Amino acid sequence: MSWKIVEKHRRILAQEEGVTSKRRGGKLTVCLVYPNRYTVAMSNLGFQAVHALLNAETDILCERAFLPDPDDLREYRKGGTQLLSLESQEPLSSFDVIAFSVSFESDYLNIPVIFDLAGIPARTVDRGASHPFVMGGGAALFLNPEPVADFLDLVCVGEAEALLPGLLDRIRAEGLGDREAFLDKAARLPGIYVPSRYEVTYDGVRVVSRKALGGAPEQVQRAWMAEPDDRATVSEILTPGTEFADMYLVEVSRGCPRGCRFCAAGFIYLPFRQRSLESVKAAVTEGLRSRHKIGLVGAAVSDYREIGELCRYILDQGGKVSVSSLRVDRLDGEMIEVLKASGHKTVALAPEGGSQRMRDLINKNLTEEQILAAGDLLIGHDILNLKLYFIIGLPTETTVDLEELAALVVKIRERVVAAAKKNKRLGEVILSVNPFVPKPFTPFQWCGMEGEASLDKKLKYLQQAVGKLPNVRLIAESPKDAYLQALLSRGDRRLSTLLLRAAELGNWKRAAREFAIDTDLLVHRSIPLDEPLPWNVIASADPERLKREYRRAFSV
Repeated sequence: MSWKIVEKHRRILAQEEGVTSKRRGGKLTVCLVYPNRYTVAMSNLGFQAVHALLNAETDILCERAFLPDPDDLREYRKGGTQLLSLESQEPLSSFDVIAFSVSFESDYLNIPVIFDLAGIPARTVDRGASHPFVMGGGAALFLNPEPVADFLDLVCVGEAEALLPGLLDRIRAEGLGDREAFLDKAARLPGIYVPSRYEVTYDGVRVVSRKALGGAPEQVQRAWMAEPDDRATVSEILTPGTEFADMYLVEVSRGCPRGCRFCAAGFIYLPFRQRSLESVKAAVTEGLRSRHKIGLVGAAVSDYREIGELCRYILDQGGKVSVSSLRVDRLDGEMIEVLKASGHKTVALAPEGGSQRMRDLINKNLTEEQILAAGDLLIGHDILNLKLYFIIGLPTETTVDLEELAALVVKIRERVVAAAKKNKRLGEVILSVNPFVPKPFTPFQWCGMEGEASLDKKLKYLQQAVGKLPNVRLIAESPKDAYLQALLSRGDRRLSTLLLRAAELGNWKRAAREFAIDTDLLVHRSIPLDEPLPWNVIASADPERLKREYRRAFSV
């Protein structure tokens, strides 16, 4: 065992607030694993919520583990130490259950690395009764679990608050000694997907058929928390080692009522649920005992029905407010004054579509006049740094759409510069541009992603058109990174071979070149509406609604 790693774990624990220690004695032991660095994991409310839910059970001990930092990774490799849990520094192989919490598809690449470090076979078929039982959950896994399906004994499809009680009761009743018998019964539980109970056949990149085995349902229905006030979702553990170290996070709502056609949050978290003002105030009051700043969390924070009153309450209690971005059509003067009083120097807006045609295509329901009015409102309140989110490569996008995007940015810049000169202050427009990635359970899931060369050309155009202007800064996601995201979003369970090889080589692109299936075809092809989709083994959204929205978008 590496004492260097043990000591680092102990230093991290010493800095954390809110951790409750438990002893193993007779308990079911679970290691909750986030397949990325500690800093990323502990910034994730979902990860923290599951950790707290499990440890609230008196007969369960839940510890945490993460993808090691580069220096630690070298230390593990050098000394041959197996991957250790954070709390007790015990090997992952010593736990009864390993539970992966996966929020982003790109973290699928790290799952084989974690298995290797833990000395546990990655594929379920290679594990036996002496190995931990392996399960997974999180947003990425109820979008498309198939690329990692061969690694997981079961997948939780939906929200932990709704899923875990029934699953834990079944584990208590049946035990995990006879894995096959347990999985047969678990497959009948709401929201539980057991990949080994499905037989899938393929023809090239296409799914031809899927057969449920052993009484498993044809489709696994997503489970969701019906009453959001039943349990607060907040920062359970506070630590300086996160992106949000100076704030206490509070979820105000779950899901999004807008239905933008490219965005999964508007479909896989339906129905849109808002917590009561009383319950959120109670969480805020608790949070202000530890931090002076409250981070409001949700896919549609500014759609929260009592957002103004909530923000004023936080200020009146001596706190400050932080939000990640605001809806263009939900801005008002009171909200902006709250943000100013909380020290916000920059406010983020998300027009997403650069032209009116693109905004209509994605169902954004915003006009250029509304976007400019929102900018004017912020500038009028002396907030002179605006961050604008746009997507390029949307289906049917043309040069004309890009030109309209550039023209919009120029108009906003002119307003910022004029106000900055008047107020003798600097102002900046930050343009954040991301390539369109087709996501499962959205109306655009059937659309292919635009080619890298074309996206590079569009980014170069934007850099020339607006990126070199004074007071404008262009930041963009690499089309290569977006390609990987699309591959893992749209892939099937045969991608497990690619993921394992990528872990061996340390390079997913080299692994893709060796892969038997054409990854370009997986990423770029448009899928017929009647073709079975790899992720349709789970039912995270209404398929007929998705088809209707697709047809409305393209008038087909």
